[in-house]
Amino acid sequence: MAVLDNELWADAEHDAAVIAHTKSILSQEMKEKFNEELLYYFHDVLEDYLAESDILEGEPDAEGYVNIDLEEIANHLLLQARKDNIGEFTTDELLLLAEAELSYGDDFEE
Repeated sequence: MAVLDNELWADAEHDAAVIAHTKSILSQEMKEKFNEELLYYFHDVLEDYLAESDILEGEPDAEGYVNIDLEEIANHLLLQARKDNIGEFTTDELLLLAEAELSYGDDFEE
């Protein structure tokens, strides 16, 4: 049971770090629209999408990166938010949100 507790704790810490990173990148206007609850909602939707889709299965480029279609991700986030009746968002807002979240870890490479 302790191993599971440690995994859950590590996941929660990682999620909190991603959310803090995302908030640090967003404009003030976006921060006002996307409260912490919404950021966690979209974080979960994004993680589920990445896990269930084949979007990360593409061929890596010469530097080892997989080309990700952020517009596809933003459209998925938009459709899921509408389905869940979460609120009104634009594709552009969700594109910026996805880009901010997916940039987590970029500072740690090299």
